[in-house]
Amino acid sequence: MPQPRKGPALGSNPSHQRLMLRNLARSLFEHERVKTTEAKARLLRPYAEHLITKAKKGSIHHRRQVLSAIEDRELVHKLFAEIGPRFTERNGGYTRMLKIGPRQGDGAPMAFVELVEGAVVRSSATAETEAAGRRRLRRPGRRRGGAPGEGAAVTTASEQAEPSEEETVADDGDEETT
Repeated sequence: MPQPRKGPALGSNPSHQRLMLRNLARSLFEHERVKTTEAKARLLRPYAEHLITKAKKGSIHHRRQVLSAIEDRELVHKLFAEIGPRFTERNGGYTRMLKIGPRQGDGAPMAFVELVEGAVVRSSATAETEAAGRRRLRRPGRRRGGAPGEGAAVTTASEQAEPSEEETVADDGDEETT
């Protein structure tokens, strides 16, 4: 008689559990972040990290093994071309699990599973949008050049403190150019 597998059954048979892990791994590699229950997240982490380790090695044999696991050629290409090379310096620990509290309907504990290096990309995009928001908050009277609405350059504290080479040369006798 076969030995039963250890670990949570997640209320389903083994074939459904395999399909569920496959789909969660697909979503994780596609979006680089997935929201699921904590029990599913605990099972997804080693499954996804094993696939990323194979993607780091990059051989044809490993590519075929990953293709048989997630069955999506475009996603396998993304995994081997983008995600795998991102983790060349890291030995394991490619994902992180962030607990986010209970689900609204049934109170099941929920968590985010995300790629560790993927968070860096999102944070730089967030920094750009914050910088754009700060630029919009400046008063139009602080601009040099033309009228406030002409899109002239915005002065910063470093520009006001240090004159450029053109301004210092112009101070010798010519009229100052700004």
